[in-house]
Amino acid sequence: MNNISVEELNQFVNTNIDKFHQSKAKSLQQLGLKMILARKNPYLFKAKNLHTASDLIKDIMDAFLSSSEEKLFGDFLEELAIFISSKTCNGQKSAATGIDLEFTNKGINYLVSIKSGTSWGNSTQQKKQEENFQTAVRVKKQLDRTMNVQPVLGICYGKTKTSFLRGYMKVVGQSFWHLISDNPNFYTDIIEPLGYRAKEHNEAFLAEKGRIINIFTQEFINDFCDDGEINWKKLVEFNSGNLDTPEVEKVDEEIKNPIKSD
Repeated sequence: MNNISVEELNQFVNTNIDKFHQSKAKSLQQLGLKMILARKNPYLFKAKNLHTASDLIKDIMDAFLSSSEEKLFGDFLEELAIFISSKTCNGQKSAATGIDLEFTNKGINYLVSIKSGTSWGNSTQQKKQEENFQTAVRVKKQLDRTMNVQPVLGICYGKTKTSFLRGYMKVVGQSFWHLISDNPNFYTDIIEPLGYRAKEHNEAFLAEKGRIINIFTQEFINDFCDDGEINWKKLVEFNSGNLDTPEVEKVDEEIKNPIKSD
């Protein structure tokens, strides 16, 4: 493998971490009060004993933004891994379904699906990932039966040891970054550049977040409060009111007296 210079790493991270922060700000600006109220669990927030509109809005926004931020940063880490591999072993973004990165090292053709952390996907999604690995390997083997192909689930952070599961290799944290860089310390080398202009970006984000919380709080008070008190019934009706099932009596009657076909 080739070495990647500190300058190359810093330049890539500095440019793309800016894009991450810009995406965060854009996701914040695209929010609407009704949109976040419709997507979050009102029963949970009632159980947390929230009494003020501002606290409720802040909690809902924090829950919404947390999942959005994890997705955005996961996309950044995927791009970083592909960039590193392109410099160290001519790796490239894969066109295969469910595969993010392909590279060859020491005669092994690696097919890598990149995930942020170990807690990813439900059982259906994990099964689909296995199928994607199987399909990608089969296509490679059709091109060259002698090719040594290794599917890899590469996870960017965590302490889980490397393991082989149902036809693919799972590498986590330090081991993943080592695999694509051939540097056992690379997982710590990348942490410093990630802080590029972090304070500046965070202050701007928090200022905009505060502005939107104030706007949403005022809107929430107008629409979901009675004399300053949260109307939880009205909030739940907005979030979940969709009754479109037939009346129980009608269902019972149809069960007892089914319509006979001619």
